[in-house]
Order: sequence, then C-alpha cells, then structure tokens
Amino acid sequence: MNTMNGMNLGQGLNIRPSKPTDKPFLEQLHNATREDLRYMEGERDYVESIIQMQFRAQTEGYGSQFPNAMYFVVEKQQQPIGKVTLDFGPNEIRIMDIAFVPVARGKGFGEEVMRCLQNAAAQVGVPLTLSVLSTNTQAKKLYLKLGFSVQNITPPYEFMAWVPEARKIIV
Repeated sequence: MNTMNGMNLGQGLNIRPSKPTDKPFLEQLHNATREDLRYMEGERDYVESIIQMQFRAQTEGYGSQFPNAMYFVVEKQQQPIGKVTLDFGPNEIRIMDIAFVPVARGKGFGEEVMRCLQNAAAQVGVPLTLSVLSTNTQAKKLYLKLGFSVQNITPPYEFMAWVPEARKIIV
C-alpha cells in the first residue's frame, strides 16, 4: 500500500493517510457509529459528552498502546466516507478500526477495502488480524466470506485472522 499518496481501489474508492483537517469528519463518523450509546438513560448533553470522551480516549489510547498505528480515510470520488486504523506490527497487520458513514454501508465498500488490505498483507507475507464484536453478525459474515477465521473468543469480542498463502521458495 502506498501510504504517501493513498491507494486507488475499485468503485471510485481511495484510501489515503489521515490529515489534521480530517478531525471534524472523523469525529462525525465516530458519532455516527455510536448509536448504541444514545440508548443510555440520561440527558442528551451528558450522553453526547460520553461519546466525545470515548472518541478522545480511542484516538489517544491507540497512540500509546499501538505506537505503529496509522490512520487512513476512505474516500469515494474525493468525499470522505470512512476510516481505517491499522497497526503494522512485526508479525501482523492489525485492523484496529474500520467504519463507514451510514449512507456508505452495505454497498460493498468495506469488502473492497478489506480486499486491498489483504493484498497488502500478502505482499509482505504477514497475517491480517482484527477483533469484532460477537454481535456484529454482518461484519463477521463479510470477514468469513473473505477467508478470515476465528482464532480466539474473549467476550464480547472475537479475534479473527486471515493468513496469506505461503509463497513457493525457489532455491
């Protein structure tokens, strides 16, 4: 994956490194993915402050826990529609977060991005790993379709991995 200029995919998609000017979009996307928290009891301002605190904790926490993390924005025809956060470890590429705005969900964009990430992992010969909520049946169905397998279950998450085919060694 060319991380300097981004990578063009099918369907008019592009993955590019996140920039400081992407912060408003990333906050808005985070808010759109946390509808579950809006069911909490409490005043609206309190619930929104919890969502904002979670966004800050997530972005700051990734930096200390995953120092090799890289943040990418997924665009459709130059408009941001999603994000991918990756950690490039010595033995794996870990998908820490992948999310799309509500109008971009269910259109095959996630599958296109995942296939791109699989290609990148295959090029460097390391597994692609992720954790998914056990209740996120739609995402799990996609990951299984793409060849991921469940490696470990620690409720409420399932740790999944995709391992590229071994390359023939020519002697």
